[in-house]
Parts: sequence; structure tokens; C-alpha cells
Amino acid sequence: MRLLIIDDDKDLLKLLKLTFEKEYEVDTAPLAKSVKPEVLDKYDLIILDVMMEEMSGFDFLAKYRSLVDAPIILLTAKDFENDKLEGLALGADDYLTKPFSLAEIRARIAAHIRREKRERHSRLVDYPISCDLLSKKIFCGDMVVELTNSEYEICELLLKNRNSVFSKEKIYTTIYGYDAEGDNSTTITERVKLIRSKFGKYNIDPIKTIWGVGYQWEIKEV
Repeated sequence: MRLLIIDDDKDLLKLLKLTFEKEYEVDTAPLAKSVKPEVLDKYDLIILDVMMEEMSGFDFLAKYRSLVDAPIILLTAKDFENDKLEGLALGADDYLTKPFSLAEIRARIAAHIRREKRERHSRLVDYPISCDLLSKKIFCGDMVVELTNSEYEICELLLKNRNSVFSKEKIYTTIYGYDAEGDNSTTITERVKLIRSKFGKYNIDPIKTIWGVGYQWEIKEV
């Protein structure tokens, strides 16, 4: 089991790491903004401080909750009901007010991990775009991008291999097979145009044209 603890109180961060690393793999981050969204699906539980500079725990939840399939426990220095309601509305699973006992937080963590039943998804993430490999859906933030099967397959192929350039012929045979009939160059060109149009609603173009070679996954704002 792997935990991520995000808190700008360095002493508390060190204490919690020492406390839990006997039972779990523990990663820590002193600021929410320093956490890469690409790694969030690796954790079985996240402990998140509410009050942090530049990106608060609430900001973190609003931006990244859709990428996390695990429980999130919020930590706050103030027992404000509005803060609690906001955190839970944004997707937190539990709430602890500082100061708290180590026995209490240990028990909360164990209980959440023990009863966690939500389906774990395998995701490819190049924020703000994420690809759910189980449901075969692509998201921009928390919005589903409505793609056809072939458009989805093209995006998944390029995203999985984002450092590689694929020719139109390679994309065509990978998606449709070697025995498929049709003009592979025209087909892929049209599919890429449609993909760009659909992502354009979110002011994003995820596919770069490498002139004379083919296409590569690379997100740019448009």
C-alpha cells in the first residue's frame, strides 16, 4: 500500500512519514503544486492539508480529484463546518482537524484502505488530458471528450508513445490492420482533423504534425 502526504508543515510531514513508513510505502510533498498529476493514480490513499500557499487543498481537489481513484483525507487547522462541507463536496472522503492524535489518523487510514471498494482505473495522463484505459475514454480535466472508436485509438496510441513520431501508414495499420481497405493517408489526415476539432472546444490541440514524417502527441493551447 502506498500513501502520499501533502503538507507544508515540514515537521508534521516528517513525523507522519516516520509513523507510517513501517506499514506503508510513503511519499511526501511540501506543496500541492509540486505534485505531478501523472503519478496520482499510483496511491492507495492521499493525506492532504487544506491551507497551503499557491495551491490549497481545495484547489488540489478541484483540479485533480478526477485523476484519483483512492480515498483522500483532508487536514485542517480550523474546524469550520463550511470548510468541511466544501472539502467533501469537492471529493474528499474524510476530514481531520489539527492537532490530531497519531492513533486517530492511523485508525482512519486503516479503515479507509480496508473498506475501499471503488474500481481502480489505469490512466495515461498528460495534464489536462487523461486517458482511462479501462473505460476507453479520454478526458480534458473532468470532461469527457466525445471521440469515435478510431479517434480514441489514435489518441491512445500517440499518448502511450508520446516521445515517438508515427507515420500515417503506421497509425493506419495499427488501428485498422494490414488488411484494411482504403486510402490510409487520407483516412488518418481526416481523423486527426476531427480529433483536433473536438479538443478545440477546450482550446487544446494534442497532436503535432511533423511535416514529411507524420504525427506526434504534444499538447499546445490554441
